[in-house]
Amino acid sequence: MGSTWGNRIKISVFGESHGPAIGVVIDGLPAGISIDESHIVKEMGRRAPGTQAGSTPRKEPDLPTVLSGLYNGKTTGTPLAMEILNTNTHSSDYDGFTVTPRPGHADYTARLRYKMNNDPRGGGHFSGRLTAPVLFAGAIAKQVLKAKCGAEVYGHIIRIGKVNAPSWEEEEMPVIPTEGNFPQENPSLASRMTAEIEAAKLENDSVGGIVEVMATGFPGGIGSPMWDTVESNFAQLMFGVPAVKGVSFGSGFEVASRRGSQNNDHLLFKDGKLRMSTNHGGGFEGGISNGMPILAQVAFKPTPSIGAEQDTVDLDAKENVKIQIKGRHDACIVPRALPVAEGCLALALLDAYMAKGELA
Repeated sequence: MGSTWGNRIKISVFGESHGPAIGVVIDGLPAGISIDESHIVKEMGRRAPGTQAGSTPRKEPDLPTVLSGLYNGKTTGTPLAMEILNTNTHSSDYDGFTVTPRPGHADYTARLRYKMNNDPRGGGHFSGRLTAPVLFAGAIAKQVLKAKCGAEVYGHIIRIGKVNAPSWEEEEMPVIPTEGNFPQENPSLASRMTAEIEAAKLENDSVGGIVEVMATGFPGGIGSPMWDTVESNFAQLMFGVPAVKGVSFGSGFEVASRRGSQNNDHLLFKDGKLRMSTNHGGGFEGGISNGMPILAQVAFKPTPSIGAEQDTVDLDAKENVKIQIKGRHDACIVPRALPVAEGCLALALLDAYMAKGELA
Protein backbone atom coordinates (compact mmCIF):
# COMPACT_ATOMS: atom_id res chain seq x y z
CA MET A 1 0.00 0.00 0.00
CA GLY A 2 1.13 3.56 -0.66
CA SER A 3 1.05 4.59 2.99
CA THR A 4 4.53 6.13 3.10
CA TRP A 5 5.10 9.79 2.17
CA GLY A 6 7.95 12.28 2.05
CA ASN A 7 11.45 13.12 0.81
CA ARG A 8 13.56 14.35 3.74
CA ILE A 9 10.79 13.74 6.27
CA LYS A 10 9.15 10.36 5.73
CA ILE A 11 5.99 9.22 7.47
CA SER A 12 4.61 5.69 7.34
CA VAL A 13 1.07 5.14 8.62
CA PHE A 14 -0.06 1.70 9.80
CA GLY A 15 -3.13 -0.03 11.22
CA GLU A 16 -6.83 -0.47 10.52
CA SER A 17 -9.87 1.24 11.98
CA HIS A 18 -10.93 -1.80 14.03
CA GLY A 19 -7.54 -3.46 14.43
CA PRO A 20 -5.60 -3.49 17.72
CA ALA A 21 -3.93 -0.14 17.06
CA ILE A 22 -3.08 2.55 14.54
CA GLY A 23 0.12 4.55 14.37
CA VAL A 24 2.89 6.26 12.46
CA VAL A 25 6.66 6.12 12.07
CA ILE A 26 8.35 9.46 11.32
CA ASP A 27 11.86 9.25 9.87
CA GLY A 28 14.26 12.09 9.12
CA LEU A 29 13.60 14.38 12.08
CA PRO A 30 16.68 16.27 13.26
CA ALA A 31 18.01 15.49 16.73
CA GLY A 32 17.66 17.79 19.70
CA ILE A 33 14.29 19.41 18.94
CA SER A 34 12.25 20.01 22.12
CA ILE A 35 8.74 18.55 21.79
CA ASP A 36 5.83 19.65 23.96
CA GLU A 37 3.81 16.46 24.33
CA SER A 38 0.93 18.29 26.06
CA HIS A 39 0.48 20.37 22.90
CA ILE A 40 0.30 17.17 20.85
CA VAL A 41 -2.40 15.79 23.15
CA LYS A 42 -4.35 19.04 22.70
CA GLU A 43 -4.06 18.77 18.92
CA MET A 44 -5.22 15.14 19.02
CA GLY A 45 -8.23 16.21 21.08
CA ARG A 46 -9.33 18.55 18.30
CA ARG A 47 -9.73 15.56 15.98
CA ALA A 48 -10.92 12.97 18.52
CA PRO A 49 -14.32 11.37 17.80
CA GLY A 50 -17.36 12.24 19.87
CA THR A 51 -16.25 15.79 20.73
CA GLN A 52 -17.51 17.94 17.82
CA ALA A 53 -20.96 19.02 16.68
CA GLY A 54 -22.52 16.24 14.61
CA SER A 55 -19.57 13.91 15.05
CA THR A 56 -19.70 10.17 15.61
CA PRO A 57 -20.60 9.07 19.15
CA ARG A 58 -17.72 6.59 19.00
CA LYS A 59 -15.56 7.54 21.99
CA GLU A 60 -11.82 7.08 21.60
CA PRO A 61 -9.34 8.94 23.83
CA ASP A 62 -6.80 9.06 20.96
CA LEU A 63 -3.93 9.22 23.43
CA PRO A 64 -0.66 8.61 21.57
CA THR A 65 2.01 6.38 23.05
CA VAL A 66 5.50 7.24 21.81
CA LEU A 67 7.54 4.06 21.35
CA SER A 68 10.84 5.54 20.16
CA GLY A 69 12.51 8.70 18.90
CA LEU A 70 11.98 10.94 21.94
CA TYR A 71 14.25 11.08 25.00
CA ASN A 72 14.07 13.63 27.80
CA GLY A 73 11.55 15.61 25.78
CA LYS A 74 13.73 15.95 22.68
CA THR A 75 13.96 14.19 19.34
CA THR A 76 16.80 11.68 19.15
CA GLY A 77 17.24 11.83 15.39
CA THR A 78 16.17 8.20 15.01
CA PRO A 79 12.72 7.14 13.76
CA LEU A 80 9.94 8.44 15.98
CA ALA A 81 7.28 5.74 16.35
CA MET A 82 3.83 6.23 17.88
CA GLU A 83 0.76 4.07 18.37
CA ILE A 84 -2.85 4.68 19.42
CA LEU A 85 -4.89 1.77 20.74
CA ASN A 86 -8.36 1.17 19.28
CA THR A 87 -10.55 0.67 22.33
CA ASN A 88 -14.14 1.15 21.10
CA THR A 89 -14.99 -0.86 18.01
CA HIS A 90 -18.34 -2.28 16.82
CA SER A 91 -17.16 -4.46 13.95
CA SER A 92 -20.53 -6.16 13.50
CA ASP A 93 -21.89 -2.88 12.12
CA TYR A 94 -19.80 -3.55 8.99
CA ASP A 95 -20.82 -7.14 8.26
CA GLY A 96 -21.69 -7.71 4.61
CA PHE A 97 -20.34 -4.53 3.04
CA THR A 98 -17.91 -6.51 0.88
CA VAL A 99 -21.03 -8.00 -0.78
CA THR A 100 -23.28 -4.92 -0.67
CA PRO A 101 -20.81 -2.01 -0.98
CA ARG A 102 -21.67 1.30 0.67
CA PRO A 103 -22.06 4.19 -1.79
CA GLY A 104 -19.21 6.68 -1.55
CA HIS A 105 -16.89 4.26 0.27
CA ALA A 106 -13.95 2.13 -0.84
CA ASP A 107 -15.77 -1.17 -0.18
CA TYR A 108 -16.05 -2.05 -3.88
CA THR A 109 -12.69 -0.69 -5.04
CA ALA A 110 -10.88 -2.38 -2.13
CA ARG A 111 -12.50 -5.66 -3.10
CA LEU A 112 -11.23 -5.20 -6.67
CA ARG A 113 -7.73 -4.10 -5.64
CA TYR A 114 -7.03 -6.60 -2.85
CA LYS A 115 -9.24 -9.48 -3.96
CA MET A 116 -11.16 -9.46 -0.65
CA ASN A 117 -8.01 -9.88 1.44
CA ASN A 118 -8.24 -6.41 3.02
CA ASP A 119 -9.67 -5.82 6.50
CA PRO A 120 -13.15 -4.33 5.90
CA ARG A 121 -14.05 -3.62 9.54
CA GLY A 122 -14.77 0.06 10.01
CA GLY A 123 -13.33 0.72 6.57
CA GLY A 124 -10.00 -0.85 7.52
CA HIS A 125 -6.98 1.08 6.25
CA PHE A 126 -9.28 3.30 4.17
CA SER A 127 -10.94 4.73 7.27
CA GLY A 128 -10.74 8.35 8.37
CA ARG A 129 -9.51 6.90 11.67
CA LEU A 130 -6.08 6.74 10.03
CA THR A 131 -5.96 10.54 10.03
CA ALA A 132 -5.15 10.43 13.76
CA PRO A 133 -1.55 9.27 13.15
CA VAL A 134 -1.21 11.84 10.34
CA LEU A 135 -2.33 14.54 12.76
CA PHE A 136 0.27 13.36 15.30
CA ALA A 137 3.02 13.67 12.69
CA GLY A 138 1.71 17.11 11.74
CA ALA A 139 1.73 18.23 15.38
CA ILE A 140 5.41 17.27 15.57
CA ALA A 141 6.10 19.14 12.32
CA LYS A 142 4.39 22.28 13.64
CA GLN A 143 6.76 22.42 16.60
CA VAL A 144 9.89 21.81 14.51
CA LEU A 145 8.88 24.52 12.01
CA LYS A 146 8.27 27.07 14.74
CA ALA A 147 11.55 26.25 16.50
CA LYS A 148 13.70 26.44 13.37
CA CYS A 149 12.25 29.19 11.20
CA GLY A 150 9.48 30.78 13.25
CA ALA A 151 6.73 29.58 10.92
CA GLU A 152 3.32 28.89 12.45
CA VAL A 153 0.33 27.11 10.95
CA TYR A 154 -3.31 28.04 11.56
CA GLY A 155 -6.67 27.04 10.16
CA HIS A 156 -10.35 27.90 10.13
CA ILE A 157 -13.54 26.69 8.51
CA ILE A 158 -14.76 28.80 5.61
CA ARG A 159 -17.73 26.68 4.55
CA ILE A 160 -20.17 24.16 6.01
CA GLY A 161 -22.81 23.18 3.48
CA LYS A 162 -24.23 26.45 2.17
CA VAL A 163 -22.90 28.62 5.01
CA ASN A 164 -19.77 30.57 4.02
CA ALA A 165 -17.22 32.47 6.10
CA PRO A 166 -14.63 35.02 4.87
CA SER A 167 -11.27 33.84 3.55
CA TRP A 168 -7.92 34.98 4.94
CA GLU A 169 -6.67 35.66 1.41
CA GLU A 170 -6.27 39.40 1.73
CA GLU A 171 -4.97 39.37 5.32
CA GLU A 172 -1.25 39.13 6.00
CA MET A 173 -1.71 38.36 9.71
CA PRO A 174 -5.31 37.45 10.56
CA VAL A 175 -6.82 37.36 14.02
CA ILE A 176 -6.58 33.70 15.01
CA PRO A 177 -9.38 32.39 17.27
CA THR A 178 -8.12 29.79 19.72
CA GLU A 179 -11.28 28.34 21.26
CA GLY A 180 -14.32 26.47 20.00
CA ASN A 181 -15.09 23.79 17.45
CA PHE A 182 -15.35 26.32 14.63
CA PRO A 183 -12.23 28.50 14.80
CA GLN A 184 -13.30 31.45 12.71
CA GLU A 185 -13.94 35.02 13.70
CA ASN A 186 -17.74 35.39 13.54
CA PRO A 187 -19.73 33.63 16.33
CA SER A 188 -23.00 33.99 14.41
CA LEU A 189 -21.48 32.16 11.45
CA ALA A 190 -20.28 29.43 13.78
CA SER A 191 -23.85 29.03 15.07
CA ARG A 192 -25.22 28.83 11.54
CA MET A 193 -22.61 26.21 10.63
CA THR A 194 -23.56 24.14 13.66
CA ALA A 195 -27.23 24.43 12.72
CA GLU A 196 -26.42 23.27 9.17
CA ILE A 197 -24.80 20.12 10.57
CA GLU A 198 -27.62 19.44 13.02
CA ALA A 199 -30.24 19.83 10.28
CA ALA A 200 -28.50 17.22 8.13
CA LYS A 201 -28.18 14.89 11.11
CA LEU A 202 -31.90 15.13 11.89
CA GLU A 203 -32.65 14.04 8.32
CA ASN A 204 -30.27 11.03 8.53
CA ASP A 205 -28.01 12.84 6.09
CA SER A 206 -24.62 14.58 6.09
CA VAL A 207 -22.96 17.75 4.88
CA GLY A 208 -19.51 18.71 3.60
CA GLY A 209 -17.44 21.87 3.69
CA ILE A 210 -14.16 23.69 3.13
CA VAL A 211 -11.29 24.51 5.49
CA GLU A 212 -8.59 27.09 4.95
CA VAL A 213 -5.07 26.72 6.32
CA MET A 214 -2.34 29.34 6.55
CA ALA A 215 1.35 29.38 7.44
CA THR A 216 2.94 32.67 8.47
CA GLY A 217 6.65 33.30 8.84
CA PHE A 218 7.69 30.71 6.26
CA PRO A 219 10.75 31.99 4.34
CA GLY A 220 10.87 32.60 0.62
CA GLY A 221 12.99 30.56 -1.75
CA ILE A 222 11.83 27.15 -0.53
CA GLY A 223 10.57 24.48 -2.94
CA SER A 224 11.26 23.22 -6.42
CA PRO A 225 9.57 23.59 -9.83
CA MET A 226 7.72 20.91 -11.77
CA TRP A 227 6.66 17.88 -9.69
CA ASP A 228 8.31 18.61 -6.37
CA THR A 229 6.59 21.86 -5.49
CA VAL A 230 5.37 22.50 -1.96
CA GLU A 231 1.85 22.75 -3.39
CA SER A 232 2.03 19.30 -4.97
CA ASN A 233 3.43 17.77 -1.77
CA PHE A 234 0.64 19.29 0.32
CA ALA A 235 -1.96 18.15 -2.18
CA GLN A 236 -0.53 14.62 -2.11
CA LEU A 237 -0.84 14.53 1.67
CA MET A 238 -4.38 15.89 1.61
CA PHE A 239 -5.61 13.48 -1.05
CA GLY A 240 -4.45 10.68 1.22
CA VAL A 241 -7.23 11.77 3.58
CA PRO A 242 -10.62 10.16 2.88
CA ALA A 243 -13.33 12.62 1.81
CA VAL A 244 -10.94 15.23 0.32
CA LYS A 245 -12.14 16.17 -3.17
CA GLY A 246 -10.36 19.44 -3.85
CA VAL A 247 -7.25 21.45 -2.94
CA SER A 248 -6.53 25.02 -4.04
CA PHE A 249 -4.13 27.83 -3.16
CA GLY A 250 -4.58 31.56 -2.71
CA SER A 251 -7.55 32.64 -4.82
CA GLY A 252 -8.01 29.06 -6.03
CA PHE A 253 -10.49 28.56 -8.84
CA GLU A 254 -11.49 32.22 -8.74
CA VAL A 255 -8.40 32.98 -10.85
CA ALA A 256 -10.12 31.40 -13.86
CA SER A 257 -12.56 34.33 -14.07
CA ARG A 258 -9.93 37.08 -13.82
CA ARG A 259 -7.63 38.87 -16.18
CA GLY A 260 -3.89 38.83 -15.61
CA SER A 261 -3.95 42.48 -14.57
CA GLN A 262 -6.38 41.57 -11.80
CA ASN A 263 -4.69 38.38 -10.65
CA ASN A 264 -0.95 39.13 -10.73
CA ASP A 265 0.71 39.63 -7.34
CA HIS A 266 2.88 42.71 -7.87
CA LEU A 267 6.21 43.14 -6.12
CA LEU A 268 6.63 46.20 -3.91
CA PHE A 269 8.69 47.52 -1.00
CA LYS A 270 6.75 47.89 2.25
CA ASP A 271 8.50 49.19 5.36
CA GLY A 272 11.80 48.47 3.67
CA LYS A 273 10.88 44.85 2.92
CA LEU A 274 10.15 43.31 -0.46
CA ARG A 275 6.57 41.98 -0.45
CA MET A 276 3.67 41.25 -2.79
CA SER A 277 0.79 43.66 -3.19
CA THR A 278 -1.70 40.77 -2.96
CA ASN A 279 -1.55 37.05 -2.27
CA HIS A 280 -3.62 35.51 -5.05
CA GLY A 281 -0.91 32.87 -5.57
CA GLY A 282 -1.14 31.67 -1.98
CA GLY A 283 2.52 32.33 -1.20
CA PHE A 284 4.05 30.57 -4.21
CA GLU A 285 5.41 31.42 -7.63
CA GLY A 286 6.86 28.69 -9.85
CA GLY A 287 6.43 26.15 -7.06
CA ILE A 288 8.73 28.16 -4.75
CA SER A 289 7.67 30.15 -1.69
CA ASN A 290 7.83 33.94 -2.11
CA GLY A 291 7.75 34.98 1.55
CA MET A 292 4.04 35.78 1.67
CA PRO A 293 1.75 33.74 3.94
CA ILE A 294 1.12 30.25 2.60
CA LEU A 295 -2.61 29.92 2.02
CA ALA A 296 -4.57 26.84 0.92
CA GLN A 297 -8.14 25.57 0.89
CA VAL A 298 -9.32 21.97 1.16
CA ALA A 299 -12.81 20.73 0.21
CA PHE A 300 -14.37 17.73 1.97
CA LYS A 301 -17.32 15.80 0.61
CA PRO A 302 -20.33 14.94 2.81
CA THR A 303 -19.78 11.86 4.96
CA PRO A 304 -20.96 8.92 2.80
CA SER A 305 -22.19 6.88 5.78
CA ILE A 306 -25.71 8.19 6.29
CA GLY A 307 -28.80 6.70 7.91
CA ALA A 308 -31.06 7.33 4.91
CA GLU A 309 -31.79 4.38 2.62
CA GLN A 310 -29.54 4.22 -0.47
CA ASP A 311 -29.19 2.19 -3.65
CA THR A 312 -26.41 -0.36 -4.10
CA VAL A 313 -25.93 -3.88 -5.48
CA ASP A 314 -25.52 -7.41 -4.16
CA LEU A 315 -22.30 -8.50 -5.88
CA ASP A 316 -22.92 -12.19 -5.19
CA ALA A 317 -26.56 -12.28 -6.31
CA LYS A 318 -25.85 -9.77 -9.10
CA GLU A 319 -28.94 -7.72 -8.39
CA ASN A 320 -29.84 -4.19 -7.34
CA VAL A 321 -30.70 -3.80 -3.65
CA LYS A 322 -31.34 -1.14 -1.02
CA ILE A 323 -28.98 -0.51 1.89
CA GLN A 324 -29.33 1.35 5.17
CA ILE A 325 -26.07 1.98 6.97
CA LYS A 326 -26.12 1.53 10.72
CA GLY A 327 -23.44 2.36 13.24
CA ARG A 328 -21.77 5.52 14.53
CA HIS A 329 -20.89 8.13 11.94
CA ASP A 330 -20.23 11.84 11.54
CA ALA A 331 -22.91 14.11 10.08
CA CYS A 332 -19.97 16.34 9.12
CA ILE A 333 -16.27 15.53 9.34
CA VAL A 334 -15.05 19.07 8.56
CA PRO A 335 -14.48 20.31 12.15
CA ARG A 336 -12.46 17.18 12.97
CA ALA A 337 -10.59 17.36 9.64
CA LEU A 338 -9.42 20.95 10.18
CA PRO A 339 -6.45 20.09 12.46
CA VAL A 340 -5.48 17.28 10.07
CA ALA A 341 -5.24 19.78 7.20
CA GLU A 342 -3.11 22.06 9.38
CA GLY A 343 -0.82 19.13 10.19
CA CYS A 344 -0.50 18.18 6.52
CA LEU A 345 0.54 21.74 5.64
CA ALA A 346 3.15 21.69 8.40
CA LEU A 347 4.53 18.38 7.12
CA ALA A 348 4.74 19.62 3.53
CA LEU A 349 6.50 22.81 4.59
CA LEU A 350 8.93 21.03 6.91
CA ASP A 351 9.86 18.49 4.23
CA ALA A 352 10.55 21.27 1.73
CA TYR A 353 12.47 23.33 4.30
CA MET A 354 14.74 20.40 5.15
CA ALA A 355 15.34 19.68 1.49
CA LYS A 356 17.05 23.04 1.26
CA GLY A 357 19.46 21.87 3.94
CA GLU A 358 18.34 24.33 6.60
CA LEU A 359 18.13 21.62 9.26
CA ALA A 360 20.94 19.32 8.09
